[in-house]
Amino acid sequence: MTPHEAAAPLWRSIPQPLALQVLVAAAGLALIAAELWWFLGPHGAGVAADEGEQGMQEITITVQGGYLPSRIRVKAGRPVRLLFHRTDPSGCVARVIFPDFQRSLDLPLGATTSIELRPERPGSYPFHCGMAMVRGSLEAE
Repeated sequence: MTPHEAAAPLWRSIPQPLALQVLVAAAGLALIAAELWWFLGPHGAGVAADEGEQGMQEITITVQGGYLPSRIRVKAGRPVRLLFHRTDPSGCVARVIFPDFQRSLDLPLGATTSIELRPERPGSYPFHCGMAMVRGSLEAE
């Protein structure tokens, strides 16, 4: 091996036109924005909980790749029963956490489990899986 061969790099860069560099950067930013919207943004107007006996509001939430529905509308100051039916085998969704109520619920696979809450004031009360990747919100009006 000659000294000249030892100093030569194993690769070389190929300069790209500025327009291509800007296009690639813009496409990357657009994909990041789309991903953030998909995971963190609101999806739909939400589903109103049904009002049953003695003013108890109730809704069933299917846990399959997310919470369906993920936005639940309820009336503030009234009790709410959320029924979670988990069909997703992912360990991430094995627990749902309600930070504003300081409550959590284990969700066994293939079963329906319920939790009762009472949002006293109007507002949005988020809930999420144990890893905070799957999210939903309880919106009291």
